[in-house]
Amino acid sequence: MSASPASARPERRRPTRPGGPSRRRWLPWALLAPGLLMLLLLYVLPLGALIPLSLSEQLDRFSLRTAFTGRIQTYGEVLALYGPVLWRSLRFAAVSTGLGLLIAYPLAWTIAFRGGRWKAALLALVVLPFFTSYLVRAIAWTTLLADRGPVLTLLNGLGLIAPLQGLGVLVDGRLLNTPAAVIGGLTYNSLPFLVLPLVVAMERIDPLLLDAAADLYATPLRRFLCVEWPLSRPGLVSGVLLTLIPAAGDVVNPRFLGGPNERMIAGAIENLLLVQRQAPQAAALTLLLMLLISVTAALLLRGRPLEELPLP
Repeated sequence: MSASPASARPERRRPTRPGGPSRRRWLPWALLAPGLLMLLLLYVLPLGALIPLSLSEQLDRFSLRTAFTGRIQTYGEVLALYGPVLWRSLRFAAVSTGLGLLIAYPLAWTIAFRGGRWKAALLALVVLPFFTSYLVRAIAWTTLLADRGPVLTLLNGLGLIAPLQGLGVLVDGRLLNTPAAVIGGLTYNSLPFLVLPLVVAMERIDPLLLDAAADLYATPLRRFLCVEWPLSRPGLVSGVLLTLIPAAGDVVNPRFLGGPNERMIAGAIENLLLVQRQAPQAAALTLLLMLLISVTAALLLRGRPLEELPLP
């Protein structure tokens, strides 16, 4: 049987440019080069410089001059002195992240599944605080939580002063300069970083899966637990990473909303370096904080590739 003209026609090949495959290989690296160079110069090299600095000794009490001696005892000293402050920082960060999730998850679910034509407007309201400075937002909270401010006035009118003081939210009838004020500021400032990844993750959920669950007579709660919650967990992990890590090293909210008993680790590092002039201790404390944060991030990312995490 003779071949048809269509099948006998020779296959036309697309002409290749000289050096095409090799160009495609190095082009992604060329695009990544500026970011990698900036990461190397502004992060890796300064971080590497902290290691020998933490193993050095101070030469002069009134300067930052040091000499490398391999003194590892500095780590034990700063951990003994600032261990409670480090634990307080991690506790404040964890509590603020947990409270943020209680607010962000229902909000993100509403925007993703019930937003409709108002979705863009709701997302704009979420990111609206970013139009003002982080410092300005923290200072605004001092006005809201002041002793004669609107929050305490409202709580007093509702008769909630005594119950909240019994729960430890208020201290001596005050809300400012308390742990609750610091945690509230951290929660407020990190809320958009929780909402946006969750919205992105929920928008990836195929509506046909929800329809299939409904066809199988799944209740709304069952549909949420079996479909929406598992598929939104990558956004949950991404949001926790974006909020927990900055909150642990925050310096603005403890300074303006807290008192001496609410000092966090970033303020202690600043005091060691700029006031006490103890550069080796400041470097050791910084590396300990980064180690704890890295372990936390590794536990959150365990078994989950980075490409699965939706970023805003």
